[in-house]
Amino acid sequence: MEDLNRAYQVRKTVLQMLSDRGYLVANSELEQTKEDFKKVHAAGLKDNMRYLKKDDPSKQIYVFFPTEPKVGVQPIKKYVSDMRDHEVDKGIIVVKQNITPFAKQALANFSQAKNITLEQFNEAELLVNITHHQLVPKHVLLLKEEKFELLSRYKMKESQLPRIQINDPVARYYGLQRGDVVKIVRPSETAGRYITYRLVV
Repeated sequence: MEDLNRAYQVRKTVLQMLSDRGYLVANSELEQTKEDFKKVHAAGLKDNMRYLKKDDPSKQIYVFFPTEPKVGVQPIKKYVSDMRDHEVDKGIIVVKQNITPFAKQALANFSQAKNITLEQFNEAELLVNITHHQLVPKHVLLLKEEKFELLSRYKMKESQLPRIQINDPVARYYGLQRGDVVKIVRPSETAGRYITYRLVV
């Protein structure tokens, strides 16, 4: 029962994360109650999910939930094969524990050789949606045109922007890539809101 409670919370965060990244996630999934989740998954959890991008349905993402506690190279090869079969170049693996060093190396190799982005999250990282915490300000990814406009307006190079690390928890949540620029909106007692921009490095 505790496993189902944990799985419910992790999947809820994953669905919110996909929705925040611009993927089509049904409201019925986002608002599914714990009781309904347990009824659907009483016989066992689904191993993977696939979602389409709102603004471009040809862009899809896979989410894999390996059942084994420690994930090795073989499951990763299978996931990459599934992604290639369906022409999907983005994926997320949600693992119960850390993946093996060989599996970590395999992830890096697939990313370079096959142009596949396969992110890895531990369940423990997804038990709570960090973007819902009151101390985490709103982050908005700028489109390429918006980034160009920002740099033109202030007559600056992107290297002059403050930075955010690619492995920052919020950057990982939004799936940010090196070179992306995010707008960070914080509440301000004097100005109402305070806006800064960060370059992902």
